[in-house]
Amino acid sequence: MSEHSTPTGGSTYIERAYGLHGPDDARALYDEWAKDYDHDLADASQGYVAPGLAADTVVREAGPDVTVLDAGCGTGLVGAELARRGVRVIDGVDVSPGMLEQARATGAYRSLEPVDLTRALPMDGDAYDVVVCVGTLTHGHVGPAALAEFVRVTRPEGWVVATVLDDVWESGGFRAEVDRLVDAGAAQLVSADLTPYRAGVGVEARMLVLTAR
Repeated sequence: MSEHSTPTGGSTYIERAYGLHGPDDARALYDEWAKDYDHDLADASQGYVAPGLAADTVVREAGPDVTVLDAGCGTGLVGAELARRGVRVIDGVDVSPGMLEQARATGAYRSLEPVDLTRALPMDGDAYDVVVCVGTLTHGHVGPAALAEFVRVTRPEGWVVATVLDDVWESGGFRAEVDRLVDAGAAQLVSADLTPYRAGVGVEARMLVLTAR
């Protein structure tokens, strides 16, 4: 069992996800969970509203005519929400081939590739107007160093929109990394407001919005 106080709503998969130990562990779990993931998170008891709220944030800040990298895209919940809002150019990366297979079925993505977000991203700098990351900056997943990579691949004046589970915002070093990026002149903090995440069980996240410099 993982050591955290975040409600799981009784989901054994979420409990296991919060106790992951590295990308190999994550790949195995999410490959196993892929076919049931959307059903499990859409359950009213979980109320996983973060993908829709993040897509709203992307379109509000950047508009729909943007190129987007969906980092940690999972089954494509965020991509599908972006497509519903008129975004047409979305690339997705995720550590789990099983999740990418589900994302492919949405038809929302231009490309989908297996990528470990705990390492440097394989794309050039300034490649995207927006990087969006939902559900990945949380217990046992990807650490704050990923934010610098998100900023690197975002064009100047482009946006990074990411949910950071509130329970790890400070304790996991995410707030400190945002401060570091701002102090270094790499990014500007637009907002980091608390927002519903898995609303059915009262879990909140920071909806982090940065602009790249």
